[in-house]
Amino acid sequence: MNYIKFKIFDIKFGDNFKVNGSLFLKGKGSFTLGNNVLINSSYITNPIGGQTFTSIVVADKAKLTIGDNVGLSNCAIFCSHKIDIDSFVFIGGDCKIYDTDFHSIYIKDRIKDTETGIKSAPVLIKQGAFIGAGSIVLKGVVIGENAVVAAGSVVAKSIPNNEVWGGNPAKFIKKIEN
Repeated sequence: MNYIKFKIFDIKFGDNFKVNGSLFLKGKGSFTLGNNVLINSSYITNPIGGQTFTSIVVADKAKLTIGDNVGLSNCAIFCSHKIDIDSFVFIGGDCKIYDTDFHSIYIKDRIKDTETGIKSAPVLIKQGAFIGAGSIVLKGVVIGENAVVAAGSVVAKSIPNNEVWGGNPAKFIKKIEN
């Protein structure tokens, strides 16, 4: 069933792509998946990852790219502009990744026109990063290579390579020594 959805949405995917459960897909943007991507999308396949499914929205003219050897669990990705997830990234259960604010912070804009004043900025999650369960990654963020985001964090600014960050808002915890 998921493969039929991928053909309908013209999603390009590599070898050994697997979905456990059923995906919610929406949008007409560009969506590319690398090799060996695993998407868990049910409570049964990831019981610690929220009582939900994986939801991916790629808006018209937006571009979502997911690299090789990536694992996603019961997460929500909303791509209005551009989101890149490099290879060997693992995204824990019930995470959310947004490259948009969805609405203006100004009441006059929200009343006048729901499309006015919306801010968006690309998100980049670099190779080897790990996003802990229940975290939220917001617009304009770059998560560095091999960085770790602690469970339940809200990432509102970029995280350097090889660092652990956590909290709301996420703050530096420690360096990762290789």
